[in-house]
Amino acid sequence: MTKPRPGRRAATAIPSAPATAEPPDRPQAGFSYSRAFFEEIVDHALAHARRLGATDAGAEASEGCGLSVSVRKGELETVERNRDKSLGITVYVGHRRGNASTSDFSEAAVERTVQAAYDIARFTAEDPAAGLPDEADIAPPDTHRDLQLFHPWTVTSEEAARLALACEAAAFATHRRITNSEGAGVSAQQSHFFSAHTRGFRGGYASSRHSISVAPIASLPGRSGEMQRDSWYSSMRNAQALASPEAVGRYAAERALSRLGSRKISTRECPVLFESPLAAGLLGAYVQATSGGALYRRSSFLLESLGTQVFPDHIDIEEDPFIIGGKGSSPFDQEGVRVAPRRVVDGGRVEGYFLSTYSARKLGMKTTGNSGGSHNLALTSRRTRPQDDLQAMLQKLGTGLFVIELMGQGVNYVTGDYSRGASGFWVENGQIAYPVHEITIAGNLRQMFQGIEAVGADAYTYGAKTVGSVLVNRMKVAGS
Repeated sequence: MTKPRPGRRAATAIPSAPATAEPPDRPQAGFSYSRAFFEEIVDHALAHARRLGATDAGAEASEGCGLSVSVRKGELETVERNRDKSLGITVYVGHRRGNASTSDFSEAAVERTVQAAYDIARFTAEDPAAGLPDEADIAPPDTHRDLQLFHPWTVTSEEAARLALACEAAAFATHRRITNSEGAGVSAQQSHFFSAHTRGFRGGYASSRHSISVAPIASLPGRSGEMQRDSWYSSMRNAQALASPEAVGRYAAERALSRLGSRKISTRECPVLFESPLAAGLLGAYVQATSGGALYRRSSFLLESLGTQVFPDHIDIEEDPFIIGGKGSSPFDQEGVRVAPRRVVDGGRVEGYFLSTYSARKLGMKTTGNSGGSHNLALTSRRTRPQDDLQAMLQKLGTGLFVIELMGQGVNYVTGDYSRGASGFWVENGQIAYPVHEITIAGNLRQMFQGIEAVGADAYTYGAKTVGSVLVNRMKVAGS
């Protein structure tokens, strides 16, 4: 049985409008409000907070809009247009904090919202860690990089429907055993914001994210109606970088077909190879365990891990907020704090946490510019060679389980215990033997991190995390 390669892409001819640079007093393409208007209402909110007696204040105005179209079995199902706007205001009275928001941009509504935030702050318990970032940590306006995050897609609902139908049709055309579909979809989304606070920060930018997806169902005659589902998608800030609808549809179909004839296996311990999109979940688990909120609440299995060996000495993790067009790119964090590339894990040792201003103060540390989460992360191994593709990783696995789907949320971040429903393929002597389903894989994240033997060169970017397939030396597999 041939297993399709994850992350395969194809050239695309999807039309896309170029990134625009409209004058600040006019709305950018597709938006109702201009940057200048947002600056005006944010400044008004901050000034009103000062008049009320606020020690400090911050405000953010934002707008988002988009189109989502779904089809199923050759028929249009839904066409959805969304447009939303918001003004959020945070007021500090000493170390007391209040927050309120509104979708009404009138002057009276803005002032009522500021008053509400101020009233909340006055009656909230004092918190010594509460407050805006220190001025030394704030990103000055002249350091705000253009990271090319905004690529509006002027696709019509008819064009989006045609792309979704082409994606689903390609899945059905792959093989006669593709007999059903959970549908295909096309989404085009964009947003922009402006934020400022009384410690001197001012900044904002526009961004976009577009996608094509499909979920075909394969069936196998003669096996009492066995059906297997899989899915695939392509998501990019620039529609011109999306995989073609036909490539997405074919690959999703190949994945569903490869799972036909799945078997159960007996309970055992064995090495486990995580497909690269799933390996990004392991990286996400590490971020969760070393984020400020979990650390100061002491609800993480990686407490006081700074400077300690958490991974084998061949593993590095890099964070880079400045990747052009990256899903996790930003010239500053959500508090306006400066960001910078850094190595958060070096040779398996933890070199940095993921901290906001508040969580850093709670821990007696300095912010790392991670209010709002991590930026673009890449997990790599110093042992990885350019030829270590998926087939080479299966050879490294030898005999064990290759996982391509995980189900459930069985991760305990306090203890590190890990238990997820799974399906994939049983591998013998480096070759896929047969698909397996209805199993559970279990372990402890601390041991799983230490047990990473290899990372593939088949790197895949899932959201803002890039990692190849990951081989863990031993896990419990519960089957029949």
